[in-house]
Amino acid sequence: MKIAILYGTETGNAEMLAEDIAAHLADHEVEVTNLSDFAPDAFDADNFYILVTSTYGDGDLPASAIPFGERMADAQPDLSSITFAVFGMGDSEYPETYNFGGKRLEELMTSAGAQQVGERITHDASGSDMPEDLALPWAEDVVRQMEARREEAA
Repeated sequence: MKIAILYGTETGNAEMLAEDIAAHLADHEVEVTNLSDFAPDAFDADNFYILVTSTYGDGDLPASAIPFGERMADAQPDLSSITFAVFGMGDSEYPETYNFGGKRLEELMTSAGAQQVGERITHDASGSDMPEDLALPWAEDVVRQMEARREEAA
């Protein structure tokens, strides 16, 4: 299966996690791309998209994801043939805006008609788990779910 991991980051943590997920899923064809370098018209129905993002400021998308968010809002693409999953990174010390970056990406994708696989998972920077402790088993699970969907459709 072809997997495209798209990440939005402010300080580099989401990028590092995206690379870790890619290495973990190395038995698939995986490509990692910064959301700042990805256009809404570049989505390909042959790919399964894993979006990894942090939250910044007052619940905003991180700097590298802002251009993507703006382009999605402007273009309003039809993503009904696209499947995706979202892993968010946040800090529960800010409960009013906790993981709004991941929530915002999820909303952008679903409002364009994309089909979400699995639940959006959030890593809490104030918790005791490392991001990869949650992300790697989650990534395996959403890939399995996606493979099952494709087998059913075949």
